[in-house]
Amino acid sequence: MSANACRFCGAPLSHSFCDLGMSPLSNANLRADQLNAAEKFYPLHAYVCDRCWLVQLPDHETPENIFARDYAYFSSYSDTWLAHARAYVEEMIARFGYGAHSHVVEIASNDGYLLQYFQRRGVPVTGIEPAPNCARVAQDKGIPTEVRFFGVAAARELAAQGRCADLLLGNNVLAHVPDLNDFVAGLPLLLKPGGVVTMEFPHLLRLIEGNQFDTIYQEHYSYLSLLTVERVFARHGLVLFDVQELPTHGGSLRIFARHAADASRPVGAAVQTLRRAELAAGLADTAAYAAFADRVCRTRYALLEFLIAARRQGKTVWGYGAPAKGNTLLNYCGIRGDLLAATVDRSPHKQGLFLPGTHIPILAPEAVAAARPDYLLILPWNLRDEITGQMAYIRQWGGRFVVPIPEVEVLP
Repeated sequence: MSANACRFCGAPLSHSFCDLGMSPLSNANLRADQLNAAEKFYPLHAYVCDRCWLVQLPDHETPENIFARDYAYFSSYSDTWLAHARAYVEEMIARFGYGAHSHVVEIASNDGYLLQYFQRRGVPVTGIEPAPNCARVAQDKGIPTEVRFFGVAAARELAAQGRCADLLLGNNVLAHVPDLNDFVAGLPLLLKPGGVVTMEFPHLLRLIEGNQFDTIYQEHYSYLSLLTVERVFARHGLVLFDVQELPTHGGSLRIFARHAADASRPVGAAVQTLRRAELAAGLADTAAYAAFADRVCRTRYALLEFLIAARRQGKTVWGYGAPAKGNTLLNYCGIRGDLLAATVDRSPHKQGLFLPGTHIPILAPEAVAAARPDYLLILPWNLRDEITGQMAYIRQWGGRFVVPIPEVEVLP
């Protein structure tokens, strides 16, 4: 993608959506011996295309440098996400009748968090995962996993091996690919006649309505609406026949697609209903996008005012979680260790490291009980219910939870 051209349709990009300044790669946590070395920062300036309405970041860094190394995100460390994956598997089996005769392929299968549930039901599976360390965890579970990026070349190779899919799925991967056309063009090549594609991704409409600016970071090249995804899939011979609105990640879509020639699954009413809702919300009008930046600034000021006031009152604030979205938030707001002493995370792959840019230490959750902070800032706010349940004991010493998005809120 050219820095000033849409990655889908090639139109010039001139409309700013949100400028979050400069930020490091959001999952590039640091070791102690790296803290005095220079870090690379990248522009976090999202634009909207006024032809196809794709919101996007220019690809300042390659996916190979982001994902094909010791990638920090492992899906299995969230109980909420595992429950979501398990429910999805049960729903797909009930709806489409997948069994021992079927083949399920997941793109960006991570550590096998989802495919394990298909496998337990006797459904043959294949994972495609570019991060070797995540793929290795899945392989150790006995889940066949190809270590590679997905696109036309990978789809043709797998199809030539007879590994086409009855169900081809991807959760939170569509937004992560810089060459959107190559990725989507690969889907019909690997999909059997009569097969189904499902993709989940954060919904642009919910990002705007929920002020979820912290979900903008370098791994997310695109920010997607139904209006745009329909266009992208149609260009590559796929038709969206159903859509579900999900609560995950602050509000996501799960789309269902099939070959354009497959008339057995007509386009359902849910697609038309959501399309009308997006149009009514202004997602085909630049004015709806231009208004977003002002709300982002107000949230930044409110969070800084809260943290500075807590500091002046002698209160201590810790973070919970080391998610990519948290790093966008902290770097955009200029928050460092004087305002947020530490953060904790359940993943042992992150513990003992430091957040990029801010250099805030990442500790195990048990450290909270010893430090007894006055406030715990929930960085993965989409998991607030799970986290407030796990960490409810902070109320024993009067500790309180703080959620930064959509507005700064101190929970009762």
